[in-house]
Amino acid sequence: MSLMSERAAWLSPPRPGSRLLGWLGPLLVTAFAAFFRFARLGQPQAVVFDETYYAKDALALLKFGVEHSTIKDAKGKDLADPLILKGQISGIWTDGGSFVAHPPAGKWMIAAGEWLFGMTPFGWRFTAALVGTLSVLILARVTRRMTGSTLLGCAAGLLLALDGLHLVASRTAILDIFVMFWVLAAFGCLVVDRDVARARLADRLDDRVDDLAFGPGLGMRWWRLGAGVCLGLACGTKWSGLFFVMAFGAMTFLWDSGARRAAGVRHPFTGALRYDALPAFVAVPVVSAVTYVASWSGWFASDIGWGRHWADGRGGTFSFVPAPLRSFWHYHAQIMRFHTGLDSHHRYQSWPWDWPILRRPVAFYYSEPSGCGAAKCSREILGLGTPAIWWAAIPALAILLGWWLVRRDWRAGAASLGYAAGLLPWFYYAAGDRTMFAFYATPMIPFMVLAIVLVLGLLLGPADDSGRRLVGATLGGAYLLTVLANFYLLYPILTAEVITYDAWRLRIWFDSWI
Repeated sequence: MSLMSERAAWLSPPRPGSRLLGWLGPLLVTAFAAFFRFARLGQPQAVVFDETYYAKDALALLKFGVEHSTIKDAKGKDLADPLILKGQISGIWTDGGSFVAHPPAGKWMIAAGEWLFGMTPFGWRFTAALVGTLSVLILARVTRRMTGSTLLGCAAGLLLALDGLHLVASRTAILDIFVMFWVLAAFGCLVVDRDVARARLADRLDDRVDDLAFGPGLGMRWWRLGAGVCLGLACGTKWSGLFFVMAFGAMTFLWDSGARRAAGVRHPFTGALRYDALPAFVAVPVVSAVTYVASWSGWFASDIGWGRHWADGRGGTFSFVPAPLRSFWHYHAQIMRFHTGLDSHHRYQSWPWDWPILRRPVAFYYSEPSGCGAAKCSREILGLGTPAIWWAAIPALAILLGWWLVRRDWRAGAASLGYAAGLLPWFYYAAGDRTMFAFYATPMIPFMVLAIVLVLGLLLGPADDSGRRLVGATLGGAYLLTVLANFYLLYPILTAEVITYDAWRLRIWFDSWI
């Protein structure tokens, strides 16, 4: 084998397996996920938890282009939700634009469902269920690309489909499922970009064998540009998307440097600085920022948005900046003060170190109806991750970290980084006693699943070791069955099924889950 072909095989190895099965398997798993996310999606016929904010904000975006105030009583209690559930939405608006703590991108996605299906629980939950379902397909395909195994890709999709918190977030009109979706989509774009860039590097080095000091430039990289758009939409849903902008921006640059090193470039880091750093900065942080600002286009176009005309007629040091931009900055300063000052106690608040062990899930909805055939019935939506997944992810991530330290396996590093970006920044805010909830961890769920699947791949071992693969397949199959049984047990309290109180209590393993 020539040096050129060796370089190409090392940098961009062919993906094994059937292309047909590589799509068919993940699509079947996605159909499985869709069933659980769309079945009885309109139940309960109620405004669940933070739907009281986002469902109405989404409707306001459709009607006014910006979030709008709704009617309340003298004590500030919402009066609009009961009218909405009765189908009476014309009289719910009052005053003008309302202050909101989160950008509009995720609420525009909720609005799409309301536009299609009306201002009903099914309508405002539809897009959440859709992106939750599509995230299963994305993770299955991305995992297949990373591992070269359709089996492991399907296992990743199946585990994501069977996670309780992912299911609840997919069936509720809250924003975290949209942050997770765009973060995962950005990660997928960067994984594809890594493969495309390495193949392009091999081709250009083959054409220019004397260019081994720093390596060649790689031209326009559309997949990385797509990642920047996705990350901008994640930030345009919740500011926590910024954690992933920083993490993924560093990750894609390090992948570029590693590719040049693997290609035999003598100064790979310098080469990456020369040819890749600026394009990566433009494609990830800059494009993300532009996309983020664009997500506020309704506010810029409106005359009634909160603080839209704050800067009109005001002078000062920055008076040369157009008034809409100064008003935009002032609004963001208000949002920042809100988030940094949010420290009021909530019965379901928890800390980041609680999230991996599922110490304090959030009860999105609870009632005690009749109709279960017992003296006392329960109906709940509990934002609880599947313990067999979350608890298994802890040792899996420890194994991956060790694997990355010893072998520098890029897949182990990527999964660990995604998990860390979704968890560790919250420790900083915990130091300031900020109020936070377990469902803030939703964006890190795909990376937990990826970590588990990569460890399952280690258990399976190489294809030519039949004895090890038999043991690994047995252990992996037993684990997946355990997850399935765990999910089946918890399903009634994830989806507001009416069950007996005793059946509900059987599923509440710890008092902290109440």
